[in-house]
Amino acid sequence: MAGAPVPPRFMSQWDRGHAFVVQFGDRAGMTQAYRWRLATEFGLLFVVVVGAYLVLGVPGGPIPPLVVAGTLAALALRRDAGFDRRRLWNAAALRPALPGVLLLWAAVSVVATAGVALAAPDRLFDMPRRETALWLAVVLLYPLLSVYPQELLYRAYLLHRYAPLFGTGRGAAAVSAAVFSFAHLLFGNVLAVAATLVGGWLFARRYQRTRSLLVVSVEHALYGVTIFTIGLGGYFYHGA
Repeated sequence: MAGAPVPPRFMSQWDRGHAFVVQFGDRAGMTQAYRWRLATEFGLLFVVVVGAYLVLGVPGGPIPPLVVAGTLAALALRRDAGFDRRRLWNAAALRPALPGVLLLWAAVSVVATAGVALAAPDRLFDMPRRETALWLAVVLLYPLLSVYPQELLYRAYLLHRYAPLFGTGRGAAAVSAAVFSFAHLLFGNVLAVAATLVGGWLFARRYQRTRSLLVVSVEHALYGVTIFTIGLGGYFYHGA
């Protein structure tokens, strides 16, 4: 259910303006100061902070800060009176969305597996064959520690918080995909950046249609586990 409304007398001018814009979609009615403040916040969080992390090369890998950032995003969304908390899971949306998700995933997986078999046959299924325990850990932990926090940040939080700037359609999905791909510069290869640009668009549009973080997390996890299974994992983890 949606968060409990906050009495107007306890809301800051910023919060009142944000709630009004989210509820009524009146981007034209935003004050210039509000627009600049929201844009500045977006740039700091998704460009400056992420860019600094990429440049500084903080030890320990991306998972710990990702989990922290995802947790903070979830807390912020739960405190936001304009956000429907059901979107953080919404299991009811999974069943009707699953056939389309699985059909597309299966088609992409066949093409990707064939590509690896032709271009780098020595890589095909190398992790499950040679590092079975690590592969099983990825299958079990990747959806929880990586996928869901990413979807919290780049879909639920970004698409809700910055709807007054980017709207709720294709433009917002494009922004989500762009900054999602930007974060994957961490891995230092074109494949990771290109794949997450396409994947970011797919996940954003799926979230916009289903309003379910569970649906996009399942879809994201399917592609991620496939990548690690068929021999492309080296392009998608820190230090590869």
